[in-house]
Amino acid sequence: MIPRHAAIEVEGLEKTFRVPKQHIHTIKERALHPFRRTDYDVYDVLRGVSFDIGTGEFFGIVGRNGSGKSTLLKCMAGIYRADRGEIRVAGRLAPFIELGVGFNPDLTALDNVVLNAVMMGLSPKEARDRFDAVMAFAELEDFLDMKLKNYSSGMQVRLAFSVMMQVDADVLLIDEVLAVGDAAFQQKCFDAFYRLRDEGRTIVLVTHQMPIVEQFSHRAMLLHDGVIAAIGDPGEVARRYMDLNFAHIEAESTSSRATVARPTAAWVSAADGQRVDAVAAGESLVLNLDVDVRERVESPDLAIWLQTRDGTRLFYTGTAHMDRQPDAFEAGERVQLRVRAETALRAGRYFIGAALKRTGEQNDVLFDEPHVGDFTVVGDADLGLLSVEHELELERGLERTPR
Repeated sequence: MIPRHAAIEVEGLEKTFRVPKQHIHTIKERALHPFRRTDYDVYDVLRGVSFDIGTGEFFGIVGRNGSGKSTLLKCMAGIYRADRGEIRVAGRLAPFIELGVGFNPDLTALDNVVLNAVMMGLSPKEARDRFDAVMAFAELEDFLDMKLKNYSSGMQVRLAFSVMMQVDADVLLIDEVLAVGDAAFQQKCFDAFYRLRDEGRTIVLVTHQMPIVEQFSHRAMLLHDGVIAAIGDPGEVARRYMDLNFAHIEAESTSSRATVARPTAAWVSAADGQRVDAVAAGESLVLNLDVDVRERVESPDLAIWLQTRDGTRLFYTGTAHMDRQPDAFEAGERVQLRVRAETALRAGRYFIGAALKRTGEQNDVLFDEPHVGDFTVVGDADLGLLSVEHELELERGLERTPR
C-alpha cells in the first residue's frame, strides 16, 4: 500500500544489460556455427536503488553520463522491465523521455498534436480543443497546415514541448528537454514549469543543467555508477555533482585540453578577509577564485562572474579588464583572482562562475564553469533583487470641483 504522501516509491531497483561480444549478421553465419557460444559483456546499470518522491514534489535526478539516470527514468515509465525491485506510482503517469517521439513527418501539425496528445492520455476531443493553445504556445500559428517534414528541428521540438504542457497527468517524467528554442521561448518554458510546480504536479526531471535543478527542484538525487551518491538539498547535490566531474577531469589524460588548468575553489570573503558563506545585503565583499595551472597558458584571460539560479549573469569581470594583463600562466602555478566590490545585491542565493581562455592565435576555452561556488545574501527578500540608487518624488493634491 503506497503512503498517501508518496507519489512514487522505488525500492531495491536493479537493472542489468547483457551485450553480446560477437554479432551474427547473416543466416549463413548461424548455419556454419550453430553451437558457437556467445559471450556477453555485463553492465550493472542500477544496483539496489531505493527512494521515494512526495506528491507535488519537483524532484531532480543528476549524474554523469552512464550513471543510470535515463535507465532509471525508463524503468519508472515502464519502458524497461526492472530485473529486481519494485516501483509504485500513485496517479496517472506521463513520460517525456524524448520530445517528438511518435511524430509522423507526413502529417500536419494538427494530426500530430492530436495523435501525441491521445497517446499521453487526452481524448481526441480534448486534443482538438487544445490545439490552438498548443500552437500559440509554440508560436507556430502561421504553420498550421504545413507537414511536419517541412518543419525545422527547432520547430518540431517546440511543438512537442507545447503538447507536453497540455497533458493532465499527475506525474510527469521528463528527460533533458528544457533546452528548446531561443532564449525567449526557453523563458516561456521556465514559466510553464513554475506553473506546473505551483499546480502541485509531481515532476521528475533528469538533466545535466545544475542551475535548472537548483532553480526548480524541492529535492535532488545524484546517481553515480548505478547507486545513489547523494539525495536531499538541490544545492548540496549540485556541488557533489561538480566535485565528481572535477575528479573525473583530474583522472583523465594530461593531454586533454580540460586538464591544462582547472578551478579548484571559489568563495566569498568579507572585507576583513574572513571566508564566509553569507553576507548582509549592502555589505562589500570579495570574490575569490583559485585555479590550478598544469601546463603553460599563453595570453590567458581568466574571468569570474555572478549569476542567479536561472543562469542570469549579474556581474562579469576578469584579467582582460586589467590595465596590466598577464603574458602567461606557468605550469605548476596556483593562480588566485580576487575581486573587491561594493554590491547592491538583495537577499537570495548567488552562484560564482569562472572561465579561462587562451587568447591570440590559439583562442580556445580551457574551462567554462557556471557553478564553482555560491553564497547567500541575507536581508529583506521583499525588497527585490538589487538595491539601486534612486530618487523618489510624490505629488499630492485635491482635485478642485468647479462651482
